[in-house]
Amino acid sequence: MLCRLLLQEIRHRWFTFALSALALAVAAGALVASRTVLASHDARTDQLLAQTTKEQKKGLAVMAEEMRKDMLKLSFNCVILPADQDLAEWHRQDYGSKTMPEKHVRTLADSGIVTVRHFLPSLQRRTLWPEQGRQILLVGSRGEVPNLHKGPKTPMVQPVPENSIVLGHELHTSLGLKTGDKVKFKGREFTVSLCHEQRGSKDDVTAWIPLQDAQQLLEQPGRINAILALECLCAGDDALARIRAEITAILPDTQVVEIGSRVVARAEARFKLKAAAKATMAREKATREALRVERARRAKRILAVVIGACALWLALLTVVNASQRRNENALLRTLGLPTSLLLVTILGRAVLTALLGGLVGIASGHLAGRWLALALDGKAPAAGTIWSQTTWLALGVALALALLAAWLPALAAALRDPAEELRER
Repeated sequence: MLCRLLLQEIRHRWFTFALSALALAVAAGALVASRTVLASHDARTDQLLAQTTKEQKKGLAVMAEEMRKDMLKLSFNCVILPADQDLAEWHRQDYGSKTMPEKHVRTLADSGIVTVRHFLPSLQRRTLWPEQGRQILLVGSRGEVPNLHKGPKTPMVQPVPENSIVLGHELHTSLGLKTGDKVKFKGREFTVSLCHEQRGSKDDVTAWIPLQDAQQLLEQPGRINAILALECLCAGDDALARIRAEITAILPDTQVVEIGSRVVARAEARFKLKAAAKATMAREKATREALRVERARRAKRILAVVIGACALWLALLTVVNASQRRNENALLRTLGLPTSLLLVTILGRAVLTALLGGLVGIASGHLAGRWLALALDGKAPAAGTIWSQTTWLALGVALALALLAAWLPALAAALRDPAEELRER
């Protein structure tokens, strides 16, 4: 009987029913559309931030690789000297007169230190080349000692082969020597294994021989006067202080001097770029967040106006419908229709109106919201996500509006005396 009464009521007053459903559809659609636009904004924000992060990581990786290559070109940028070495003398002579045990380099390499790598021990002296009657800078060097705890790296400097000598540009050109020639140095015979191009530095008057040979010729067995190393990019902003602290903790009788200012400048530029990238990301995030807050504020205002107007519209339609049904309701109650069934009939009509209007509003609001999202952000959220989040909310809002609008007229109809109502008519 209830279903029959509801269907007859809707068919008899279909225009009012349609207008009520339209009001609820507009309210539900506005809610869905606003949430779709905000969800689109959030999705677009996540996409932009992810893309920016990816581009920044790629840029920093490229810069790190360029710095690594530059560091290799500029060679070692850190030198470890004996603690009692006078730095003024070291700068003046390009080498130090004090020495330290060669085993220091192995101790350093085996220590697990991460701020420096590519350890190269050397023994340097200005000495006479008696066979040629001239002063040269003699450097005894050996192969690099790797960090055992790190992955193998390509050596920055190749060791001088046994019984060989490497000559700087000025030496081999002035002496007329070329690769493969045999020369004598302090009574020892060496084969010229390499002749360097002009470098415009002290290297042009330098001769390199194996470290062990240099130690014997200079009467410094098992001694070196410097360990060259390369700062790792992982050392951070305060690299020198950290390196000094770590190395002197491992080798207390040493001191650390940083060289290669261009590398240091590039490292500082990289750290500044990284900080700038973080600041850019923060600004982008703040901008998107501010835009979302503004859109949410506007959406709330528009939604409040739309729902308020729909509620007023629905209330007027309900009052009109209740006025039209006064005689009908009184007649039904006179014929024996229970008051509770009459109340359920009126409220049931409101529920059906809410369901129909809510479903239409959800579908249309979703489509409208995706269109607005595409227009504002160029991207719409996944359909399933926003549908599942707003369907029940929109239906709840539509049902609440319909029941609130129908409750008072239904209660008035249920409590009114049907005899008095028919007498008035």
